[in-house]
Amino acid sequence: MSNKLLYSGKAKDIFSTDDEQVILARYKDQATAFNGVKKEQIAGKGVLNNQISSFIFEKLNAAGVATHFIEKVSDTDQLNKKVEIIPLEVVLRNYTAGSFSKRFGVEEGIALETPIVEFYYKNDDLDDPFINDEHVKFLKIASDEEIAFLKEETRRINELLSDWFRQIGLKLIDFKLEFGFDKDGKIILADEFSPDNCRLWDAEGHHMDKDVFRRGLGELTDVYQIVWEKLQAIK
Repeated sequence: MSNKLLYSGKAKDIFSTDDEQVILARYKDQATAFNGVKKEQIAGKGVLNNQISSFIFEKLNAAGVATHFIEKVSDTDQLNKKVEIIPLEVVLRNYTAGSFSKRFGVEEGIALETPIVEFYYKNDDLDDPFINDEHVKFLKIASDEEIAFLKEETRRINELLSDWFRQIGLKLIDFKLEFGFDKDGKIILADEFSPDNCRLWDAEGHHMDKDVFRRGLGELTDVYQIVWEKLQAIK
């Protein structure tokens, strides 16, 4: 297998494979926060994120969500369909938290009557700014139909994920998704789903996600291990 490094990100390295429509994603033991300002090597994080993300994507595939995930091939590696990433972070919020609470001056943990979908322009130089549908169109990132699909698909994924996490006593506070165009021009779910890109609280309100690292609340891998163990109980 000819594994040429195509891209090195904060949490993963992406390699080519012998099939030009398939890439290999290798999860790193690196934790970053505040757009890379805070950075640490944390042994075991890559393995846990690969396990958790592979598990969630397998379940999403089985539930009829089109994703890039093919299979987990080792502790840290998985094979994915090659996509052209849409430069948007699609965030869904079920409860107030993080930048939302800060932006609107509200406390964390308020349940939102209707989940809110937000777009952020994926651009490190600009610090991934918060943008609206009209900005998305101005930047020629997506059409009206594609914007509607991204929102609808994110809400559908939220219903599945919220139910799964509810089964294991965790509240899905919010999460970030990324999508891409596959070789046929179809929009499919890409990137990953792990405690790196969502907020999970237990019944006592303890953070079971990357906020543990962001806010210095404990050992990241201890928390991720608990999430991984709990996930085994999902029906």
